[in-house]
Amino acid sequence: MSVDPSTEASRKELYEYQKEDLAKVFHRLENCSANYNLLYQLPTGGGKTVVFSEITRRYIQEYNKRVLILTHRIELCQQTSRMLEGFDVSTMIIDSKVKELPKDHKFDCFVAMVETLNNRLNDKDISFDKIGLVIVDEAHYNSFRKLFKFFDKCFMLGVTATPLSSNINLPMNEIYNELIVGYPIKKLVAQGYLSKATTYSYQVGLGSLKVGINGDYTVKSSEILYSNDLMQQKLLIAYEERAKNRKTLIFNNGINTSIQVYYTFKEAGYPVRHIDSKISKADRKSILKWFKETPGAILSSVGILTTGFDEPTIQSIIINRATKSPTLYYQMIGRGSRVLPNKSTFDVIDLGNNAARFGLWEEELDWQMVFRSPNFYLESLLTDEEIERQFVYKMPEDLLEKFSKSKDMDFDVYEKYDEIKSKGLRTSTIIDESIAQHAKMITENADDLMEGFALVRALTPDIMDRIRRYCYCISNSTRNYKEWVLDDYNTRLRKAVTNHF
Repeated sequence: MSVDPSTEASRKELYEYQKEDLAKVFHRLENCSANYNLLYQLPTGGGKTVVFSEITRRYIQEYNKRVLILTHRIELCQQTSRMLEGFDVSTMIIDSKVKELPKDHKFDCFVAMVETLNNRLNDKDISFDKIGLVIVDEAHYNSFRKLFKFFDKCFMLGVTATPLSSNINLPMNEIYNELIVGYPIKKLVAQGYLSKATTYSYQVGLGSLKVGINGDYTVKSSEILYSNDLMQQKLLIAYEERAKNRKTLIFNNGINTSIQVYYTFKEAGYPVRHIDSKISKADRKSILKWFKETPGAILSSVGILTTGFDEPTIQSIIINRATKSPTLYYQMIGRGSRVLPNKSTFDVIDLGNNAARFGLWEEELDWQMVFRSPNFYLESLLTDEEIERQFVYKMPEDLLEKFSKSKDMDFDVYEKYDEIKSKGLRTSTIIDESIAQHAKMITENADDLMEGFALVRALTPDIMDRIRRYCYCISNSTRNYKEWVLDDYNTRLRKAVTNHF
């Protein structure tokens, strides 16, 4: 499949920060060995494809050699080819339909899928001549490494928004000699190149999630947590509080969850669609067209829109999942960062404690440190327990009204723990005092036993929060122990209320 450069498109003019990065890359090209491996980082939305398209054009012109660009998805192949067309670069896409190169071809650049090209090279169906530069798009993916042996005499340029390998056992600093860091997100926002994000975090207990062999939470455990009615309602409430009637893209970890999200919003009367990797190409195109053209549209997705998807009209991103991957975190939020004449801000709703784990999207991160010491960076991230230890439960207004006759409702478990320890008392005294306070609140506000039991049930979130903090204090956060403490707590509280009435 070839792209005809005669269909002339106006070449994009590079911004000043892109020109600065371009100069740095060519300085390495001119002064390093011909087989030097260079990594270039620029945030999502910063225009990486524009930069490496201009690098391609200029390299071909100055070095009189060909360029090979590697991608991991067919959509990225096509997008890259269209961009190169605008830079007057004669380009051929090597996809599954291409079995061999045309004889006496005049192409200066090839854009290839990793797996397809790997098969052709291993079977010796395709061979290249005059390739001097290989550009690896989304270089943090490890699938590209299998191709490096075929181009060990070429200058290798990896391009990514997050220079952290998708496989911690295969760090990027083992294959790339150096990292060039582009403008940070905060600077791009300040200069108007990216939209400003406002992040709203909703606390989610992640104790039930399991981590798989890839280092991230498993789809199965995520489906169980995020498909349940409580989380679906939490999602809907978060949307109505922060994103109602705004074009919204929702990221999920699992098809079943995404379908459930679709039905939750549909039943609530909102315009919503679901999209995943199993949907046909025609349906995907139709859904994305609907999303683009429909004001206030909601799109519930699984995985496929994290890269190679550009819809500037997105006003809100909802991360309806937890992830341990900083790369995925930045990719998801980056989908909302595009700037339009009437759009300079967007919202991020976090339902996975991700902002607490990685920091706010726009906060500066030392990518050189991440590149040099990836293990140190990952180990420095807060664990789920450390994050949840900082959770602060706020009693809803409607529940506060039910306890309007009570003046003392505060109970700081951590403060009580320090007090109990200093007095040499049993730590279970914390639970005793908490039950006593809850019993007092109930009896002050209930007129009879049935109303008292209703208030016991209403206090469940507050009780669970206190138990969570108590378990942190005594370093016993196992699920079975928490459930035992909760059952015992409720039994004793109901008994205290019964005795009063």
